[in-house]
Amino acid sequence: MYSNSRERITDQRRAPVYEALENFRQMRVVPFDVPGHKHGRGNPELTAFLGQQCVEVDVNSMKPLDNLCHPISVIRQAEELAADAFGASYAFLMVGGTTSCVQSMVLASCKRGDEIILPRNVHRSVINALVLCGAVPVYVNPEVDKRLGISLGMCKEQVAKAIKEHPKAVAVLVNNPTYYGICSDLRSIVKMAHEAGMLCLVDEAHGTHFYFGENMPVSAMAAGADMSSVSMHKSGGSLTQSSLLLVGANVSKGHVRQIINLTQTTSGSYLLMSSLDISRRNLALRGKTVFSRIAEMAEYARDEINAIGGYYAFGRELVNSNSVFDFDITKLSVHTREIGLAGIEVYDILRDEYDIQIEFGDIGNILAYLSMGDRPQDLERLVSALAEIRRRFQRDSSGLLNTEYIDPEVVSSPQEAFYAEKKSVPLRDSAGCVCSEFVMCYPPGIPILAPGERITPQILDYIEYARRKGCSLTGPEDPDIMNINVLTGGNSGGALVQ
Repeated sequence: MYSNSRERITDQRRAPVYEALENFRQMRVVPFDVPGHKHGRGNPELTAFLGQQCVEVDVNSMKPLDNLCHPISVIRQAEELAADAFGASYAFLMVGGTTSCVQSMVLASCKRGDEIILPRNVHRSVINALVLCGAVPVYVNPEVDKRLGISLGMCKEQVAKAIKEHPKAVAVLVNNPTYYGICSDLRSIVKMAHEAGMLCLVDEAHGTHFYFGENMPVSAMAAGADMSSVSMHKSGGSLTQSSLLLVGANVSKGHVRQIINLTQTTSGSYLLMSSLDISRRNLALRGKTVFSRIAEMAEYARDEINAIGGYYAFGRELVNSNSVFDFDITKLSVHTREIGLAGIEVYDILRDEYDIQIEFGDIGNILAYLSMGDRPQDLERLVSALAEIRRRFQRDSSGLLNTEYIDPEVVSSPQEAFYAEKKSVPLRDSAGCVCSEFVMCYPPGIPILAPGERITPQILDYIEYARRKGCSLTGPEDPDIMNINVLTGGNSGGALVQ
């Protein structure tokens, strides 16, 4: 039988959820509970596709396997081991992806009318959380690298200015790193936030490896942040949709659990939880070696791509001690505009002509996401393909759009705009109106427009250009994005918060 002991274990070689599932598989349990496939017997096609071992452990919460909503045994032990591995006060296993982590982090910190200081180049999940709770964004508009056209990190002076002008703000949120690998001065921002009596929240969707690699940018927990959302399924090796929410010593884990349970499923997937458990163990035991190898491969590929000519695989040379305080060298971000191709065009050619799937392409850049499963021969294939693409497809770069980021004019809070009276208008007729929904390229999922922001001709030009180049535009109610929802009477009103 299983033990529901509250013994706290610290041995990182253990994986309590995985161990409990393995024990469960050895028992001849007759299932009169959900899921209805009954260990795969009721759905042979699914079993054939996923495998018998997989469907056997796709089970429901029960006493021997604990309960994600209120863990007291193996899940709680797995969470404590994760906290120990990541240097956190506590860690929550999350099965709704890092979107769920980010939303729980914001909802645990903010209520309706509270101000939160954040960069505008956040993932849509952050602004979604503001729609849910009614908090008001105070944007620190990031600097833009004019050559690359990408937004950078948060300058310390801008954060200090925002804190001074909004002393009642309850939190500061930071990306660590951005999708492109750029990091802000997290330690200084944490210090400024705490001195002002504010929490510091960190979106570390792309920074799992910071906790285990050497010579990496500082992690949120090491910097003293209060909460951090970590995408274990990105660079940590777990299954898609599995993440961790880390909290520091000054945060009530009981309160955070209550917030998580407002939106997270009561039917937590044991496939996802066991993958978090096993992946945490792998990182704790082998992460240092793994990420050292990944960093070496990324640096090698960066040098090889830059030697091709026309491309710019950027790295630590961008560091300026402020808006680019540090750089994640595992991110193989490549600027493509100088060969006359938008990033999304290179993305499409790599997939369609060379059977290479990279993470994303946008207006001027591509990102090849490197992690523990990558091999040197795969990188050689990518480098060779990029060289061929330059030879075959290079053209005049004049006329290409040169910026990824447009400062917004915020007229109302995201929640007010999302729930306000609205009307649908043709996209090109919306200039001057206030948007009531999201428009973004996905990935990376950073909104071009968010609810409550003024629609400008520049933004409309960007949307149409992105569509022509083949970017995947998402967010609006109209799936074809020929129309957009705007506030009725939305042509008036000044900026709310900038």
